[in-house]
Amino acid sequence: MRQALAALLFAACAYPAWAEPPDPYLWLEQVESPRALAWVRAENERTLKPLLTNPHYQPFLDQALALAQATDRIPTPEFLGGQITNLWQDAAHVQGIWRRTSVEDYRAAAPHWQTVIDVDALGRAEHHVWVWKADTCDHPGDTRCLISLSEGGEDAVTTREFDLASGAFVPGGFLIPHAKQVADWENADTLLVGTDWGPGSMTESGYPFVIKRLRRGQRLAQAGEVFRGTKQDVAVQVSTFTDGQGHRAVILQRGLDFFHDEFELVSAATVTKLALPEKAEIEGLVHNLLVVKLNEDMGPLHAGSLVELDMARPAAPPALVWAPGARQSVDEVAVSANTVVASILDNVRGRAMVFTQAPGGWASHTLSLPDNAAVSVVTTTPRNDQVMLQVTSFLQPNTLYLADAATQAPPVLVKSLPAKFDAARDVAEQFEATSSDGTKIPYFVVHPKDMKLDGSNPTLLYAYGGFQVSETPTYSAGLGKLWLERGGVYVLANIRGGGEFGPAWHEAGLKTHRQRIYDDFASVAQDLIARRITTPRHLGIRGGSNGGLLMGVEFEQHPDLWNAVIIDVPLLDMLRFEQIAAGASWVGEYGTVSKPDERKFLATISPYANLRAGVRYPVPFIFTTTRDDRVGPVHARKFAAKMQELELPFYYHESIEGGHAAGANLREAAEEQALEMTYLTQALMQ
Repeated sequence: MRQALAALLFAACAYPAWAEPPDPYLWLEQVESPRALAWVRAENERTLKPLLTNPHYQPFLDQALALAQATDRIPTPEFLGGQITNLWQDAAHVQGIWRRTSVEDYRAAAPHWQTVIDVDALGRAEHHVWVWKADTCDHPGDTRCLISLSEGGEDAVTTREFDLASGAFVPGGFLIPHAKQVADWENADTLLVGTDWGPGSMTESGYPFVIKRLRRGQRLAQAGEVFRGTKQDVAVQVSTFTDGQGHRAVILQRGLDFFHDEFELVSAATVTKLALPEKAEIEGLVHNLLVVKLNEDMGPLHAGSLVELDMARPAAPPALVWAPGARQSVDEVAVSANTVVASILDNVRGRAMVFTQAPGGWASHTLSLPDNAAVSVVTTTPRNDQVMLQVTSFLQPNTLYLADAATQAPPVLVKSLPAKFDAARDVAEQFEATSSDGTKIPYFVVHPKDMKLDGSNPTLLYAYGGFQVSETPTYSAGLGKLWLERGGVYVLANIRGGGEFGPAWHEAGLKTHRQRIYDDFASVAQDLIARRITTPRHLGIRGGSNGGLLMGVEFEQHPDLWNAVIIDVPLLDMLRFEQIAAGASWVGEYGTVSKPDERKFLATISPYANLRAGVRYPVPFIFTTTRDDRVGPVHARKFAAKMQELELPFYYHESIEGGHAAGANLREAAEEQALEMTYLTQALMQ
């Protein structure tokens, strides 16, 4: 009896009258507990049955799987060791094969690939469900690589040394056991490693903050400490940059929060802090110049600019490479032996620019590529000035070009994806909506050319709105075949929080200013309705991760604007997000409950906290994965459980594998797409 009274007294002290009541669904945060997994399986079976038995589901699955496993896809190239490598997945290689061929052979219609690692076979031999995560190779030799594989798709990996010449893992070579970790080559016989070194060695976000030097032949326990951050940091990353002249810069990036970093230059004997602002991104090394994108002003150098820092004089101030205009931003950057190649957004339309050193500064030219499309830099190499670029748009299949960045010769078409859906009857247009504070918000609409402006068009609206991520036109075979070809309208909104117009566009929606992002999204929806493109009855919305939070907020703030809401791998409990998975790493984006003003704001937007009985919400589709160790599945679980408590209808799908993505392999991703398209068809087209 005394123990029971003590427990009741503790409960009363822990939750005073002014605090939130205890969370009844904390048990769902025990990701792998039998009780939680039993709930997951029960909800999957109970809620998905109407979709799985819908006559649209199986045809959608067949089409999505055929598209995902098609062998005429463009194999994504990576320059490595004077060759092209590629990770390929299809029906016969579910987890994938890492393979290689020559650059010239890659350009042929049917390259002669040599398998380097068969991930499926490796998994069977080692009794694991290995999912490929990364290859980190020692440049410029490119003979040894660190291969990182995860169990089922999570962020935690096992890393092993692989010899490209022999095509085998190195006996007695470098091995870093399963953990969230970072590793890169200091030289051919030395790694810099951050991993779980034992109790107290991981940040509150779940990432390493102690970097050690591991020499060939040493056990992991013998590695010597090089640098130590703090437990309050997000993480300490390590990256090695090499150039075509043989220079090497080993950089430690201490993440103070998600957007602020300290940069340290590592030598054999010292670690020296670089003269860079905390909001910056290191992009590469060329002629011993470190190429950096600034995300905040640095004296006369403005945020959004590309600059160079001379590694021969690392204490000297950076110099300008290029500064974008008012409606421009730098999207991607890569370096070759002698150039800097960047994809530039100009009012959210892509360009590829090349920068080379010239007397008195840097010269630039724009590569001749198709207009009104998105351009991405696929791969470069410090061995030469070759660059592979991809051009894509909503209605034009992906095309791959090879260019010599050091010349102004037109890029050469290498490969073009065959059309995967009939786009002849569609058109893509760009419009603007006016947000609550008067800001103009651009958005793209892909629709039938003969679309009637009577509000009857089934419309799917997508956005992300965070972390300075730019959303650009992309060719999606699945979206085209399963949605556009059937008369659906697709909308991509470039709301604040992204990077489409540089750092300021992102910063406008940080922390307690985040309501602007949600108002931007709603303004696009209202503009679609005002243009009579659609009506709430035929309007659905979709977003994942940070975009899943966006969906949860819009679901609650404007339940009358939508008839379908897809909430993918979301954050939803914004009063506990810092204690879930890697949530503590995102305080720079969302704020923290430890600060009263930020906590007060988070309470107003937290979808989990603001669900109410008696509100006529649309029926949402909630998707997550058990293996997601970044956002975690518990946000989605708890939100669904609370909806069930309030007797609100929903669909719930939790994939047992997959990591922070739609699935661990092509089939799982196709199944998820088929479920979502069945849901949208049922809600918006029928």
